[in-house]
Amino acid sequence: MEAIKKCGVYLRQKIKQLFTSKSFIVSAISLLLALIVSGIILAFSGYNPFTAYVNMFGGAFGDMSRVADTLGIATPLILCGTAVAIAMRGGAINIGAEGQLYVGAMAAALTGIFCQGLPAILHIPLCILAAAVAGGLWAGLAGYLKIKLKVNEVVLTIMLNYIAIYLTDYIVTYGVKAEGMVVKTPNVAESAILPALYPHSRLTIGFILAVIIVFVVRWMMKKTVFGLELQAIGNNLAAAETGGVNIGKQFLVTMFISGALAGLAGAVEVMGVHKYFIKGFSPGYGYDGLSIAVLGQNSPVGVLVSAILYGALRSGAQVMDRMTKIPSDFVGLMQALIIIFVATPGIIMAMRNFARRGKKNHD
Repeated sequence: MEAIKKCGVYLRQKIKQLFTSKSFIVSAISLLLALIVSGIILAFSGYNPFTAYVNMFGGAFGDMSRVADTLGIATPLILCGTAVAIAMRGGAINIGAEGQLYVGAMAAALTGIFCQGLPAILHIPLCILAAAVAGGLWAGLAGYLKIKLKVNEVVLTIMLNYIAIYLTDYIVTYGVKAEGMVVKTPNVAESAILPALYPHSRLTIGFILAVIIVFVVRWMMKKTVFGLELQAIGNNLAAAETGGVNIGKQFLVTMFISGALAGLAGAVEVMGVHKYFIKGFSPGYGYDGLSIAVLGQNSPVGVLVSAILYGALRSGAQVMDRMTKIPSDFVGLMQALIIIFVATPGIIMAMRNFARRGKKNHD
């Protein structure tokens, strides 16, 4: 009982710290402003914003099945957001989560199809491992070229997105296409399917895996030498190098871990939702990961909360579209406004610092 009490006290302290932190307050205000501005735009467009929001959030959290779908949609977003966040904390900009998600999904699908006769307790981890390695190597390629040839990782990861998407399209179209008109692979073996946490929904044990990864990454960032060195590079590259941190090795490992997490996002979609790889299966989870990381202030727990919010927006948009005739694309506008308002304090601070430096140099 004493241990349970201590655990409860610890959790309350952490929750209090989260809700009173500057980053959380900035994100919360940004969300509120985005809702207000979005509501004004809706009103000027001839729609009732209150009806829209009631239907949207009712569609996301109205009953247990809708909550399950929201969390199911949030699962790949959690992993992609964490992938981008860990790269940014290490001073890297990984915009290639979408491509890493695709190669991870294909690796999981191929492992699930061709590795037959394994029990689920071995087959599922094997598929997950294959996805993580594939995504990690894809991101690691960008990291390696950055180190060896000094090529900007932003350009590399963007270009590798297209290569990954078209490569997996080619494989599923001409290599392992299932019979029929739909461009998809055969179903993965039953032993490779992630168990559902709620019937007839997208929610699987992949969500539990994603949450565990969030807290493992949080622990790694705060309690391990690797995590501290990674943050040192992100905060001050020159100081970290002077302190003896191997910048090249750290960058490469960071990109590999980031890509591995994005690859896992592809695996949970293939193994838990579709049960096969289908052409164009991602609605942009990897790109949303960048927005989620920004909204979550590159904090693992912040990413978790932001991803669930994005999952709610995506899930609720379908109900809003059906009930109010407001296009579901309106959610994209809300997401853009959220990111604009999150970025605004940083933009203002950067402008103030620039003005101060200019005045100092003038004097």
